[in-house]
Amino acid sequence: MSDAMNVHEFPAGGDNADGPVHFSPPRGTLVAKHEAIGEIVEIAGSGARVEINGRRLAELAVDPDPSVALSGQVGSQIKIDSGRRWLLANVRNLKVTDPEAGAVTAEIDFLGEGDEDPASGKLVNFKRGITGYPIPGSRAYPVTGEDLKQMFAADERANIEIGTVYPTKDVRGALYIDALLGKHFALLGSTGTGKSTAAALIMHRICALAPEGHIVMIDPHGEYSAAFKGHGELYNVDNLAMPYWLMNFEEHCEVFITSQGADRQQDMGILSKCLLQSRARNRAAEGLNKLTVDSPIPYALSDLTNAITQEMGLLNKATDTAPYMRLKSKIDELKSDPRYQFMFSGMLVADSMSAFISKIFRLPARGKPISIIDVSGVPSDIVSVVVAVLSRLVFDYAIWSRSEVQRPVLLVCEEAHRYVPSDKSESGQAVRKVLERIAKEGRKYGVSLGLITQRPSDLAEGVLSQCGTIISMRLNNDRDQMFVKAAMPEGSRGFLDVIPALRNRECIVCGEGVSIPIRVAFDDLERDLRPASSDPLFSELWRQTGDEEAMVGRVVKRWRAQGR
Repeated sequence: MSDAMNVHEFPAGGDNADGPVHFSPPRGTLVAKHEAIGEIVEIAGSGARVEINGRRLAELAVDPDPSVALSGQVGSQIKIDSGRRWLLANVRNLKVTDPEAGAVTAEIDFLGEGDEDPASGKLVNFKRGITGYPIPGSRAYPVTGEDLKQMFAADERANIEIGTVYPTKDVRGALYIDALLGKHFALLGSTGTGKSTAAALIMHRICALAPEGHIVMIDPHGEYSAAFKGHGELYNVDNLAMPYWLMNFEEHCEVFITSQGADRQQDMGILSKCLLQSRARNRAAEGLNKLTVDSPIPYALSDLTNAITQEMGLLNKATDTAPYMRLKSKIDELKSDPRYQFMFSGMLVADSMSAFISKIFRLPARGKPISIIDVSGVPSDIVSVVVAVLSRLVFDYAIWSRSEVQRPVLLVCEEAHRYVPSDKSESGQAVRKVLERIAKEGRKYGVSLGLITQRPSDLAEGVLSQCGTIISMRLNNDRDQMFVKAAMPEGSRGFLDVIPALRNRECIVCGEGVSIPIRVAFDDLERDLRPASSDPLFSELWRQTGDEEAMVGRVVKRWRAQGR
């Protein structure tokens, strides 16, 4: 108790009972390499206020150690003498309190604490969180590069290095894989900040660490095929071959039913009855005690249209045939449209569920642990259903394989705000429901969720807060910045104040995947490992000419054929 309260650190009062009692900072055993830059003037539960000597900040600015040079500035770290230990804190803001004396007041957030090695004087045994607060009058000192190495050094847990900790040149920033994936993560950043390259870097490092892993990545723009062409399996509308009968009833409704209101309810009732009949006709249903409209039993689309026709023939009035004809015409349209052949082809009637799951989930991985699902060629009206089916298969497989040896699966969803939007009135409720369920319950079953988005404020409420680790690059929108800060623990919010000032390919990492919040400059990624997401160079491309007529002809041919 005395350690937590720091009672032993309060000096005794003076002999003059009538006069004011002057407290002085405790005399600890710590020895700082640099002169103090200020002292604590106020303590609160999550942080403190430090009065800093502006002259000392100016002196430190020319120090050859970049960590020392930036100590005391916004976003940097300082250390505080707390008797027997060093407390490390992050500077949230600065304010001039006495211009003539050069006095500056800083608000700080505590990060953790460590001891001092008596032999070398270096910071050792750094731990997140603090066991006791300093008292007013405790002195603040600059943090050195050696201190940062100890603070950010990865421990024995499995980790991947993603870059260099700001402002150092040699301190490596690491993410702890089990904590990062076990409690979900989100990668956020405005367009043009290097978000796609950062995602590719993280995925490459995970694949290198776990070549027998199981990663499914939804790629809505066809960017990542270039980055993983030699390190993963690439699927698009040409080779995905996703059977339509894998859809559950809700997903069937999103594809087959176009009506609204009371008509939609009527259409759903007809579809439910006919779909159950069609599934029951298949041999795979024989011997099953329980068969529902959601059971992934193969059926032929012709069986479904025949069932609809039979039900329509039982009607007494010809005027009641409208809902049946709506369903039948929609199914016939999907069967005949070549754009939907990757899903509604008559060749996909066979029971290929085991083979499909094995290839998509990389079971076994055979050294290629990631599947890139390029949905850029999927018609826009069913793309959310395709993502819903893939996401639900990941979750359902995890549930039904609990009696087997666990094979955790990571589902990475690019442009996540498309699929779990904050507006509940938008279409695509099936994919929204399954991703929200994975965010809330996935870790219990070994399903990890990685969300990548440029508009975190457009994500459904609560989804971002389910992500244990947030990797935030620069966000230009005030609403997005506030949304991210609200999702983070109190101690990390001050650290997130620098989000608008981040450079390209820099990020703030907070949460379970790191020991303490860090600001990291991402490593360079080899050109052949980068996604095809670079901005066009107008100044160069608009100087080039030639072969335009033939190029337009080739484009029109592919356009009309709806192929690549």
